[in-house]
Amino acid sequence: MTLAAKAKLWFLETRPHFLLLVPASVATGAAAAFYDLGKLHLLHLGLALAGALLTHISVNVLNDYFDFQSGLDLQTRRTPFNGGSGLLPSGQLRPPRVYLFGMACLLALIPIGLYFFIEYGWGIVPLGLAGMILVYFYTNHITRQPWLCLVAPGLGFGPLMVLGTYFAQTGSFSWTAVSASLVPGFLVSNLLLLNEFPDVEADRTAHRRHLPITIGRQRSAVIYAGLLLATYACLALSVGLGILPLPALMGLTTLPLGLITARSVLRSPDENEGLIPSLGHNVQITLATPAFMSLGIFLGRALSL
Repeated sequence: MTLAAKAKLWFLETRPHFLLLVPASVATGAAAAFYDLGKLHLLHLGLALAGALLTHISVNVLNDYFDFQSGLDLQTRRTPFNGGSGLLPSGQLRPPRVYLFGMACLLALIPIGLYFFIEYGWGIVPLGLAGMILVYFYTNHITRQPWLCLVAPGLGFGPLMVLGTYFAQTGSFSWTAVSASLVPGFLVSNLLLLNEFPDVEADRTAHRRHLPITIGRQRSAVIYAGLLLATYACLALSVGLGILPLPALMGLTTLPLGLITARSVLRSPDENEGLIPSLGHNVQITLATPAFMSLGIFLGRALSL
């Protein structure tokens, strides 16, 4: 196998189509920092983006490894929205090397964290430790705790990633960043929740206990719709309270698609094939809403200058 072919395999092992979540969250933190400061430190923004990408690659790769070790990969029907990379079951990559790759990405966060610790102090430490714990223990432990399994993805891509990016710019935290972080937080939790619907039978074989398994898909669909509405309500409330600028309401652009998707999920939560369009719409909502909101926050600061 050529070097280029090997590099392509390892690139595919990162599940690159999922990595688009990272710039959406980092942009949210950067927008909040720009709104509060009126400027951005480009080196720090690059380091924050690198750290966020390493975090997401690590959780993707370790999830792939642990799911293969448990036998779940052999049971899951892969779609563009769920399932592993397929590289371990096909024998194209060796499990020990995949595990080492995931751990190398996780440990590579340490020098980035040390840089910001030296630059700003202890504030980065709780965020970094919480993120690393979520990454390593997500597949084998967190997915066995239904409500923690719901909250953990949103916590990682919302408050932890957004506040981490904001801290990398300012060395502090603010209500602007906290409020903005709730949008990707709710949406990413919802993304993982809906992606669990087609995996219920396979996940049972690996002793997972997420909400679609423990309370059923119909009740989980109600939670999905509730979290989606909470996303838009939090954004509107933050603007209403003056925490975020009026143009941040650009994030509401996806509300019509959100309502359509929520209605579809509520109507047919048990129909795997029928859920495929909703899974696709859910990805669009998760990426576009924080992107439009962030653009609005940037505009809000620019228009005030």
